[in-house]
Amino acid sequence: MSARFQWLDALTAVTVAALLAGALWIGLYGPTSPLPMHFGMDGQPDRWGGRGELAGLIGFMALVLAATAGGLGFYAARTTDASRRRGLRIAQLISVVVIGPIAPLLAWQILSAAEQPVGLSGAANLVLPMGILAVTCLVTGAFLGRVPPNVAMGVRTPWSLKSRLAWDRSNRLFGRLMFGLGLAGLIATPLAPQPMGLWVMIAAMLGAAAWSVVESWRVWRTDPDRQPF
Repeated sequence: MSARFQWLDALTAVTVAALLAGALWIGLYGPTSPLPMHFGMDGQPDRWGGRGELAGLIGFMALVLAATAGGLGFYAARTTDASRRRGLRIAQLISVVVIGPIAPLLAWQILSAAEQPVGLSGAANLVLPMGILAVTCLVTGAFLGRVPPNVAMGVRTPWSLKSRLAWDRSNRLFGRLMFGLGLAGLIATPLAPQPMGLWVMIAAMLGAAAWSVVESWRVWRTDPDRQPF
C-alpha cells in the first residue's frame, strides 16, 4: 500500500476506538434518567430508553464504520490498480468523515433533549438532524463522482454494476445533486421552519436518489460495452 495513504487507516482505527470508548462511557456513567431515543415529526420525543440503549446505538455505529471504512481500506490495500485504489481511499475517507461525527452529534442531541422540559424542545430538536444531513450531503457529494464500483458506497444498482459508464455517470449526477442539496441545506438550516425544513430535505434526497437510479438504467441501456445479466 502507498505510504501516503496509511494515515487514513490510522484515522479509521482511532475514530472507531473513540466511538467504542464513548459508547462504553455512556453505558457505565451516562444518565440513569430516561433518554429520548426517537423524535416525532413535530420534534417532540415519542419514545424513551435508557443509557444502555444509547450506548448500544453508538457502539453499533462504530461497528458500521469499522466494516465500511475498514473494508474499503482492506480492498484498497490489495488492489494493484492505482485508479481503483485512489477511488476506494476516497470512499473510505467519506465514510470516516460522514459516519464518525454523526454518532457523537446524535448522542449530544439525545443527552441535551433529555435535560429540556417536555414540550419545550419541539422544532429545536430537528435543527441538528437537518444540519447533519446537510453536511453529509455536502461531503458525500464532493467526492462521490470519483468513487469506483464497490460494494459499500455509491449508486449501486444492477445496471451501474454491469456498466462502468452507467456507474460513472449516475454517481457523478448523484454527487452533484447531493453537493447542491447539502449547500442549500446548510444555508437553510438556521432559517427553515421545522419540521418542514427537515422533511423537505429528506424528500429532496430521495428524489435525487431516484433520479440517479433512473440515470444508471438509462446509460446502461445505451452502453455498447455493458455486461449482460
